[in-house]
Amino acid sequence: MSTTNLAAFLSRGAADPRLAELVLAVAEGCVAINGHVRRGALGQAMGALGSENVQGEVQQKLDVLSNDVLLDGCAKASGLCAMASEEMDTIHPVREVGAEGGYLLLFDPLDGSSNIAVNVSIGTIFSILPTPKDGAGRAAAEADFLQPGRHQVAAGYVVYGPQTQMVLTLGAGVSAFTLDPDSGDWVMTAADIRIPAETKEFAINTANTRHWAAPVSRYVEECLAGVEGPRGKDFNMRWVASMVADVHRVMSRGGVFMYPWDKREPDRPGKLRLMYEANPMALLVEQAGGASFDGQGETLDAKVTSLHQRASVMLGSAAEIARLRDYHGA
Repeated sequence: MSTTNLAAFLSRGAADPRLAELVLAVAEGCVAINGHVRRGALGQAMGALGSENVQGEVQQKLDVLSNDVLLDGCAKASGLCAMASEEMDTIHPVREVGAEGGYLLLFDPLDGSSNIAVNVSIGTIFSILPTPKDGAGRAAAEADFLQPGRHQVAAGYVVYGPQTQMVLTLGAGVSAFTLDPDSGDWVMTAADIRIPAETKEFAINTANTRHWAAPVSRYVEECLAGVEGPRGKDFNMRWVASMVADVHRVMSRGGVFMYPWDKREPDRPGKLRLMYEANPMALLVEQAGGASFDGQGETLDAKVTSLHQRASVMLGSAAEIARLRDYHGA
């Protein structure tokens, strides 16, 4: 097993020590979240809080607790100027942008939290953007966050499951780290992760079949037709309903994850959040040789107009995403 830990990896891979410091702060926060998740009902943090987040979703107690852990823990990172979270209406300023610039942190503190009560793997997703070049000497503003996904300097997720793992990119490949429960250290367990271009697995909520656009319906129908159909091979469908868990499977062995637009809310591009979920996951997948698509173009090129913008998400094995693009005429 590798003895490379996260700190050593960042010291080599992050050009700016302040970026390394910020990623380590996120990782430290996720260790604390992991502790709360593992205590479960014993920690008095289970169940709904009785409030809603900005998206109108009922917040779980662990959602808010995890959000607070990251807000408090990451604020100490010297290069961090502001944070934004799926659980907050607007940004959380930390310090003014310095002459040398700084960083903006976005996160979904506990993705898949509706699965907490049934003990299914959940996770934390994060994205790091640079501050604008003209930002020196002022506090970060919400508009500073509205950058396309291609501007991300780092992205990752932590999955709280049988093992607690972090999957991370600094924009030059993807590595995985496993939390050592004895030492509390993040140890590298996979480097240069590559997603197979071909796959026989897809993940989508088929309960929504009747609501999908024609290109998505066609793709899924062809997969379900199996070896007798136009694809000439049998597919397996997997659906955890936790984006971190579903994407982690894609990162580990290939496949396609889809949460597309549907006609129930035709004016909304999708359900998932561009800034907190789609962009960081798209960067990870593309850095691992996969591809992403939002129904119109590459996810990372999507124009950002609001902090809590929604997006259609299709990502994973490159050949399958190319097929989906073709079916969409994109």
